[in-house]
Amino acid sequence: MVKRFFTDLDRYYFHHGVHYELYNKMGAHVVEEDGVSGVHFVLWAPNARAVCVVSDGNGWTPWRDVMEKVDDCIWELFVPGMCEGVKYKYLIVRADGSEVMKADPYAYASELRPANASVVADLSKYEWGDDEWRKQKKEENFLEKPMAVYEVHLGSWKKDWEKWWDEDKFLDYRRLAHELCEYVKYMGYTHIEVMGICEYPFDGSWGYQVTGYFSPTARYGKPEDFMYFVDYMHKNGIGVILDWVPAHFPKDEFGLDWFDGSPLYEYADPLRAEYPQWGTKAFDLGKPEVSNFLIASAFFWVNVYHVDALRADAVAAMLYNSFGREKWRPNKYGTDFNLESFEFFRHLNTVLRQRTSAFIIAEDSSIVSGVTAPAKNDGLGFGLKWDMGWMNDTIRYYNEDPVFRRYKHHLMTGTFDYVFLENYILVLSHDEVVHGKGSMFNKMAGSHQDKFGALKTAYTMMMGHPGKKLLFMGQDFGQEAEWDYKGSLQWQLCDDPGHRDIMDCYRRLLSLYTSRPVLYNDAGKKNVFEWINSGDYMRNLFSFIRRNPWNYNDALVFVINFAPVYRDPIEIGVPVSGDYVKIFSTYSDEPEYSLTAVEEECDGRPYRLVVKLRPYESLIFAVPWHESTDAEKEEERKTRRRMKEDYDDAISDNKYVPKVPSPDEVPAAESHAAAPAKPAAKKGGVKIAKVVKARKAAAKKTENK
Repeated sequence: MVKRFFTDLDRYYFHHGVHYELYNKMGAHVVEEDGVSGVHFVLWAPNARAVCVVSDGNGWTPWRDVMEKVDDCIWELFVPGMCEGVKYKYLIVRADGSEVMKADPYAYASELRPANASVVADLSKYEWGDDEWRKQKKEENFLEKPMAVYEVHLGSWKKDWEKWWDEDKFLDYRRLAHELCEYVKYMGYTHIEVMGICEYPFDGSWGYQVTGYFSPTARYGKPEDFMYFVDYMHKNGIGVILDWVPAHFPKDEFGLDWFDGSPLYEYADPLRAEYPQWGTKAFDLGKPEVSNFLIASAFFWVNVYHVDALRADAVAAMLYNSFGREKWRPNKYGTDFNLESFEFFRHLNTVLRQRTSAFIIAEDSSIVSGVTAPAKNDGLGFGLKWDMGWMNDTIRYYNEDPVFRRYKHHLMTGTFDYVFLENYILVLSHDEVVHGKGSMFNKMAGSHQDKFGALKTAYTMMMGHPGKKLLFMGQDFGQEAEWDYKGSLQWQLCDDPGHRDIMDCYRRLLSLYTSRPVLYNDAGKKNVFEWINSGDYMRNLFSFIRRNPWNYNDALVFVINFAPVYRDPIEIGVPVSGDYVKIFSTYSDEPEYSLTAVEEECDGRPYRLVVKLRPYESLIFAVPWHESTDAEKEEERKTRRRMKEDYDDAISDNKYVPKVPSPDEVPAAESHAAAPAKPAAKKGGVKIAKVVKARKAAAKKTENK
């Protein structure tokens, strides 16, 4: 009996969609067989008539390294002597007899665009040094930890201007690791979210039209260089979030589109096969093998590259069959929900949370409820959800002239009505600073000088709002130009006093956010936020309290002025007696002081503070400390216990994990149906041999000419 690299057990779990480490078997692997080193290739192409590997190793000559179809869908080949670094593709004979060159869907590395061959890579040689970081992450509940994310596009963050001959002028992964880490630590961010790492052919897609789901882009270096990048971040206490695109893929001929002459990775149904507005194909998640491809990709980045979280792009597009389509196919219940996508996310989020310390963030604009609820409660199981409603509403408010903001006041207060329905992350992302939308700086209404104060106050309001935080690069110092993926950030603005002041303000806000649990521990839900006055619309004022769920110790009072005028005096109600210490102002020259609460009812509270505000000034006060009562201590214990139980409950959910029996428990007939017996492959082998023989003869005839 021939020993196969891709075993019967691999095949069984693959066809059931639960081979979570499929990346260790599919694709090209440097191995040693019977004392001979070489590369073993495994490919899923059920409708191909014949397949061969063309590469540097065989001079790109077709039909020298012919793959064997070992069952009705899996092709294998061992090429002795082949080594790491060899470029290769699959030459596939489709069902109609046509030939096409395809990159490896499971390739570990790829050529730098515009070339698109896959590259043999050995990922086992890098020595990681982030054991302490990974151990720490396994023991913590991320909902109880600060998360201030710096979203970055590596190619346009900074350029290497010494590369005068290079149009791209990209910094490599290793240099980026040091320079980006230095900046992120200086500012006080806790995480970076990296755009465009999975290999992609078109720069203008920013990395959201992926062809390499297991391959870091060659734009900035080799796979081991990206490993160094992640490792260095972890050694310096910075988490790494990776943008990941499970919704769709481009139609490039070398990619997944009609891979073996059939709609293999995409839907066959023309009403579901494409996203017309993007010109891309939709993954057919109803096929266990396609679902497994994406789930294995998620595990790959977490297990092999030690990524801390994935940000799933275009979740809403996956949840609705009608998304971006004039004509669409309803599901069996007659609605436009894509039921396969619901099952996919529940399965993926559950097993990823169970088996690793990582989680997935949903970039989701849908109105589907329970996106971050456990799957067993009919949620989707995501760790966090982008708060797109907050982003849209607040930007509309910022755009409004201060004179007329009174009519838009509800946009700023309405977000608090739903903020605790999901585990949200507040985002001011790359999508908001392109395509004519303007930078965050230029979204602020008023004169050029007004924009400086308005942006600082906008960021203060953001930092006080419940939810984790994300800000796109360049916006933390008030970049004036829109983002240009071909260019670089306007770092020269950091020498301007006004822009430097924005940077210093945001840096102080980040320091406050990461050092004050009342600002980042949202696991307590509704009891962590209280309005003082949400209705002062005539003066563009907002005041509120961030607190812990059991009492006001460590609480903070925010007073926000979105008007370009002085507000003096401002009376606000506060919860307890004592001295309220001013710990932050958007004006850097503001000296530290304290205000004593007067025992007089104000805003429905027993004590009153009188505050003075300058134009666009925001103030934060620390609430006086009072000894906790026995009842408050008991409430604290209950709250902490409940938060732990909720987290443990989320990672112990098994409702939507496919129940796949062991192959030993499956009747022979069913087992054979899932993993066809070899006679079927042998029957097809005669046809394959004939096709290969004909192709070789044709190639030889061409050479003789």
